[in-house]
Amino acid sequence: QVQLVESGGGLVQPGGSLRLSCAASGRLYHIDIMGWYRQAPGKQREFVASITSGGMTKYADFVKGRFAISRDNPNTVDLQMNSLKPEDTAVYYCKRNQVGLGYWGQGTQVTVSS
Repeated sequence: QVQLVESGGGLVQPGGSLRLSCAASGRLYHIDIMGWYRQAPGKQREFVASITSGGMTKYADFVKGRFAISRDNPNTVDLQMNSLKPEDTAVYYCKRNQVGLGYWGQGTQVTVSS
């Protein structure tokens, strides 16, 4: 079993920045993909960004140039969010894929509002 715990959400003004972090624990394999998804009220959950254990990154078009995903160690993943917009308001979820299985965190709320 794998547990994921997110942190770093909150309220920020438009144009501001936030940094989300996700820590994985449990039965972890060294080959994996970790990423971030988000779900706004009334909308489906959508992909934001991902990074493999080898460091390859992928981004949704709507965050390119504003968000950056990184990993300081194999068990954590961060999402630096800059130039935030009201439409970035959502619950942000961390996900880890390994050995054909996907694990989700409980989510952290990000609200962009003046």
